[in-house]
Amino acid sequence: MLKRVLVLCLAGISLLLLWFTVNNYRKAQPIADEILFGFAHSLHAAIEFSVHQDPTLHSLSMFHSHDIIYFGLVDDQGIYKYHTNPKLIGTRIRDKEILRQMSQETMTGKRIRLETGQDAYELITHAHVPHGTLGLLLVLQTHRADAVIRSARINMTVTLTLLVFSWFLTAVIYRYARREEKHRLDLSQQENLARMGEMGALLAHEIRNPLAGIKGFAQLIERRPDDSRTRDSAQRIIAETLRLEELTTDLLAFARRDEFPVTTIQVSGLIEQTVAMVRPEAEQSHITMRVDYTQDLEFQGNYDRLTQVLLNLARNGLQAMPDGGTLSISATPSDSCISIMVTDSGHGISPDNMQRIFEPFFTTKARGTGLGLALCKIIIEEHNGTISIKSSTAGTTVTMEVPRAWHKGKA
Repeated sequence: MLKRVLVLCLAGISLLLLWFTVNNYRKAQPIADEILFGFAHSLHAAIEFSVHQDPTLHSLSMFHSHDIIYFGLVDDQGIYKYHTNPKLIGTRIRDKEILRQMSQETMTGKRIRLETGQDAYELITHAHVPHGTLGLLLVLQTHRADAVIRSARINMTVTLTLLVFSWFLTAVIYRYARREEKHRLDLSQQENLARMGEMGALLAHEIRNPLAGIKGFAQLIERRPDDSRTRDSAQRIIAETLRLEELTTDLLAFARRDEFPVTTIQVSGLIEQTVAMVRPEAEQSHITMRVDYTQDLEFQGNYDRLTQVLLNLARNGLQAMPDGGTLSISATPSDSCISIMVTDSGHGISPDNMQRIFEPFFTTKARGTGLGLALCKIIIEEHNGTISIKSSTAGTTVTMEVPRAWHKGKA
């Protein structure tokens, strides 16, 4: 929750800075245009004053400013009475649009691009002289006024760069923090699993031998059915013994971390053997079995362990459909993996239980050991694969993905 609040605060501050910077940049252009218009208007007043002082216009040749590119005075016939380029004095202005704007006796200013490619600001207005009115064409450089735009652009670039860098740095720190946290959790889980494995191995060693004796005596009692008082008890002893034996087997498999042989596994053989082993139970529960795979699919791994995984998943699917249904086992290839999916049409898994479904000793069954899916996950991870579950009220699909080529894993 705290991390989410911090991320939201950082995002809010970033958006605020971004809005402020972009807004300043968008306002820079109108501000620069206002500066240009004000400066042009001041020059217009100075030119008009100079004309009043010297109606011959000769004094205008002394009128200089670093911001003026050129300017000219035009009579009502469109002839230059004065121009900063003396060669144009007495010539007729060729731009009809400028003449049209001068005839309207208004003051207009706009940005233009000269034939040389230079950006400029053009002011078209009038200059009142003692014996009439002349049109004024004033063209200014925009460099100084555009300093506002350049400054805003630099500010925006710096702000965006800092924001991108800060988010990148935050992402890197967050990633390393998550990795460190995951590493600590993995170490803790490995330590817990190691302790659990040692406990399971010790427990299995201590109870396996007595279980063999109990099972043997119970089977002898079952072979003498004449005594009605012992038959029922013998069946219960065998059932409990089988359950304890299953627990012992799961504990030993869960605790085992030894090397195992790797062979090339035919997917068809793996699935067909699993189907053959669970088919009697499926028929007894009125469950339809369906398979879908390509005959030539194969990958590398340990056949016995992966058979144990697929058998556990299939039996879990059967147990999820006590009133009948459909159990499907399918396999699909990709470039580097084989995906095997076991799908049932049972009642599904509740969202609360989904969070703990792979935890050791967690079970929703009255007589389950809680090691089946945990053991499946360990075996798949030993093969550098992944296992995932999707569930709804319409059923559950367990997908295990195993690489085609064998690479020795961390286990």
